[in-house]
Amino acid sequence: MTILVRSFVGVVAASGFASTQLFAQEARPQPEETTAIAQRQSVLADDFMVASAHPLATQAGYDILAAGGSAADAAVAVQTMLGLVEPQSSGLGGGAFLLYWDADSASLSTYDAREKAPLAAEDDYWLDQNGEPLAFTDAVIGGRSAGVPGTPMLLERIHRDHGTMEWADLIQPAIETAEKGFTVTQRLAAAIAGTEGLDTFVATGDYFLPEGRPIAEGSTLANQPYANSLRLLAEEGAAPFYTGEIAEDIVAALRTNINPGILTMEDFAAYEVVMRDPVCMEYRSYEVCGMGPPSSGAFTVGQMLGILEPFDLASMEDGVAFRHLFAEASRLAFADRGLYLGDSDFVDIPDAYLDEIYLEERSALIDPDASMGVASPGVPPGWDKASLTPDIERPRAGTSHFVIVDGEGNAISATTTIESGFGNRVMTRGFLLNNELTDFSFAPEADGAPVANRVEPGKRPRSSMAPTVVFEDGRPVLLTGSPGGAAIIDYTALSLISILDWGMDPQDAIDLPHVTNLNGRTNVEEGEGATAFAEGLRALGHDVNVTDLNSGIHVIAITDDGLVGAADKRREGTVLGD
Repeated sequence: MTILVRSFVGVVAASGFASTQLFAQEARPQPEETTAIAQRQSVLADDFMVASAHPLATQAGYDILAAGGSAADAAVAVQTMLGLVEPQSSGLGGGAFLLYWDADSASLSTYDAREKAPLAAEDDYWLDQNGEPLAFTDAVIGGRSAGVPGTPMLLERIHRDHGTMEWADLIQPAIETAEKGFTVTQRLAAAIAGTEGLDTFVATGDYFLPEGRPIAEGSTLANQPYANSLRLLAEEGAAPFYTGEIAEDIVAALRTNINPGILTMEDFAAYEVVMRDPVCMEYRSYEVCGMGPPSSGAFTVGQMLGILEPFDLASMEDGVAFRHLFAEASRLAFADRGLYLGDSDFVDIPDAYLDEIYLEERSALIDPDASMGVASPGVPPGWDKASLTPDIERPRAGTSHFVIVDGEGNAISATTTIESGFGNRVMTRGFLLNNELTDFSFAPEADGAPVANRVEPGKRPRSSMAPTVVFEDGRPVLLTGSPGGAAIIDYTALSLISILDWGMDPQDAIDLPHVTNLNGRTNVEEGEGATAFAEGLRALGHDVNVTDLNSGIHVIAITDDGLVGAADKRREGTVLGD
């Protein structure tokens, strides 16, 4: 659905974000073919901008915008290229959530292209023959973990709604690159070498492990089957993926000898992209909007912001005291998330989930001097004590995020995924298939009470993806989001606080080290500053784990003076604009 974004009440926050001068000297990076983990600067532009997870995808989107295309046009070029050059993270075999700001109508639309469970699925889908939940690692590989992909239909739909250029022209760059080949980056080569199960199925092994060895950084990798699939997409739209030959090949490929899938052509024919109501939350003088269920992103980010709002964050430095508050707010938000959130076509969400008074009560549970440990879910006002039971969250790795602003002021924030890195390891027609059904709770109930995120026929699994658009006085001022599994929520929340509360330069903001908590251990990003954070948080009672926290945040700030973009230094993404 589409909503008109109302004007804000109040004054500009202490950071003065909307009227802030441009954050960095102009720098337009050129496309690069290898991973560059190095310090970066924010990129400036006057008219249009795109930031994505790979230089070739960013270039494809930039070329469309430079030719006068819309944000929707550029999104088609970006996603089809990402499916080629970053196949471990997203593609035609997966799904996405996309927020679209229409400048002419001053309205925000949210597109749900989340994968769906088979119509024949039951709530014991992930139970073994003894009625016990499968181990996650035992469930991922094979056809059973795949849901009906949504990305092909999303691309067709967003172009139909907001595109201005010829459909086939938007896909041509990815076709040409697939046929001539692209240079394998450090990140892709490392992902291939470090992933188990790529040799399980012939097509996947032949592509990523030629002659039985992981393809090396600097190698040229072509993908003619992917080019052929894109040609069919260019000629016939998304129909072949849902009622035609590509759907037939996907269904056949999922009949694997390990965890065989039960998706049918009927499941594919029944799939649709759904327009959802955006979930918007007042924070300081801003309106923070995101994707509603089946994504938990907007609700959980919104709860974190609401829980933290009583604290004077603008006066705090980024240190142990702030990270403690941040982790405790995340505990509380994840406690509610695990109990209440699931596909809203199947689960009722409390109307007062983001109620200000409720979040103030939750905020009051935070002790600035000591961790609360595992948080319990609350009961939003007007809601009977829940007859549900909570579930838990596991980290994920197969996701990407991009942001786009076109020359007319239209904007996109989109998060796109195949779930785990390399999905379910099944490859057909040149692209990997997702394992999104492992995002469901494996246990359908506990002590006789159902889990909101249990498997049900035709249901969409709960997601953590949090594409976000921030408004001030009714106009967009910031686009953000990240990959990173459940940690997406904390990554996105930190990007919002660091820019909105602290007025940080976007690149500096997303370069900040991460501290996350999914209502369990507190994870501290390894690297500079990790020891100080870990010691300080342990002193406050946190159970700390120092680990890799590989976000991939992409940001565009829309200021009075132009566009300011940033790409996460932890990955190989770039920003281009004019």
